[in-house]
Amino acid sequence: MLLVILRAFAWKPIMQAIKAREESIKGSLKSAEEARREMERLKADNEVIMEEARRERDELLKEARDTRDKLIVEAKNQAKTEADKLIQRARTGIEREKVMAINDIRNQIANFSVDIAEKILGEKLKDSKEQNIFIEKLLDDMDLKEN
Repeated sequence: MLLVILRAFAWKPIMQAIKAREESIKGSLKSAEEARREMERLKADNEVIMEEARRERDELLKEARDTRDKLIVEAKNQAKTEADKLIQRARTGIEREKVMAINDIRNQIANFSVDIAEKILGEKLKDSKEQNIFIEKLLDDMDLKEN
């Protein structure tokens, strides 16, 4: 009888509680599976995003290296151009100084030659007889050149 009473009154609510619990567990398992799939999808999306970020980072680094290399080449070229200009200006200045020095030496040699010639002629032509002989000789030389 107790069994009949329990079956009549308690069995149905116990079975309903067990069924409700089973449905709750199935729902939780389904939610957990959906959450797991969502996590896998998010993980895959995250990998795609990370790969895109790596690619962009690599691209930015490559651009930065290219820009750096270009700036270095430009700086070297500009430095070489400036150095070439400085060297050319230095060569021009040296050449100008060289010409001026050669001209100065020539002028000094000419002045020394004139001074030496004056002294030699002054010594040689001290008396008037020698002066007359020298003048006649110069005049004869000039006449020969004109003819």
